[in-house]
Amino acid sequence: MRVFCGIDWAERHHDVALVDESGTVIAQRRITETVQGYQELLNMLAEAGDGPEAPIPVAIETPRGLLVACLRACGRPVFAINPFSASRYRERHAISRKKSDRQDAIVLANILRTDMAMHRPLPADTHQAQAVTVLARAQQDAVWRVHRTGNELRSVLREYYPAFLELFAAQEGGVSCREARAILAIAPTPAAAARLSRPQIRAALKRSGRIYHLQSWTEKIHTGLRVEHLRQPGPVEEAYGHQVLALLAVLDAACTSAAALEEAAIAAFRAHPDHAIITSFPGLGDLTGARLLGEIGDDRTRFADARALKAYAGAAPVTRASGRSRAVMHRRVKNQRLAAVGYVWAFAALTASPGARGHYDRRKDQGERHAAALRNLYNRFLGCLFHCLTTRQTYREQAAFPASTEQPAAA
Repeated sequence: MRVFCGIDWAERHHDVALVDESGTVIAQRRITETVQGYQELLNMLAEAGDGPEAPIPVAIETPRGLLVACLRACGRPVFAINPFSASRYRERHAISRKKSDRQDAIVLANILRTDMAMHRPLPADTHQAQAVTVLARAQQDAVWRVHRTGNELRSVLREYYPAFLELFAAQEGGVSCREARAILAIAPTPAAAARLSRPQIRAALKRSGRIYHLQSWTEKIHTGLRVEHLRQPGPVEEAYGHQVLALLAVLDAACTSAAALEEAAIAAFRAHPDHAIITSFPGLGDLTGARLLGEIGDDRTRFADARALKAYAGAAPVTRASGRSRAVMHRRVKNQRLAAVGYVWAFAALTASPGARGHYDRRKDQGERHAAALRNLYNRFLGCLFHCLTTRQTYREQAAFPASTEQPAAA
């Protein structure tokens, strides 16, 4: 008799339910996320016939957490069920829309009983790959945090300090760049900027790490901050200055954490066996490679073929057909982090790979837009990556874009 386990997780406790092949609930219990709680869960599974030859599969609505880590460590198949899917399954059992933690655990167990073949267990990635995943995602979150805080800072500066925005508008990173942050720290208001001397500006630039063209930068900033603009009343301007300094402290911390996490992610990625293969592809560096490995992992059985990987990454199109209508469109349900890495990868490859550039130009000549052409190039690279990781070989331009099939784009 097969038994299936469902766990409805929460912050302070988890509800566990075991059902048999007929859907009968054979055991239920509420456990805590402690050593004692985990032991109670193992005892429940053992009493239901769990063993190393046929471990009881577990369904839960999250791929993360200490409980999931412990279940994966013992080699048990763990299925992370999407909460939206679980809510649809819940309607099969109760059309009244009633909901409880105990009932949700039963629903999760029944998902495996009826449709386990439609869901995939969590991949058996190595601890190295899992570490890269944690660091790469944390670094990407830190970068997004920098962008959000930078946009908020720019919005506030637009209210009272247009001279500062114009001064750093063309600089990479805008008001988030290190030079802008250094100057804003000593001149948070137009009044303070008007009192800045050239030596003060030069010293701030040095503190930011600027080495080259110090004199020209000093003159540019000294002149730009004195350009005449509309001004807020003095007390209002001072109030905005305090708000900007508070945002600046958050932005400085976000930039520091992003840089530290980038260094840690790259170090972990370089120690992984797949580093040489992934970075052999044009357009993939240490950071983008770490993000890529963090999302696809190193469990080679995770994807049945290259098409599965392309669908997961959102590079493969999806067809919607009903009656006489048929539409082929880009995939919206995908791993968003992996799709973001793919856009950067494909765009960087345009200057690093003649074959990639030719492929992109041909797609553009056929009427595709920029994003669609990049997505198609990413789709092709993913097929090559799947082959290289499976066969343990590095990227070869001639094999990826053979001269016999890749003719130069028409002028």
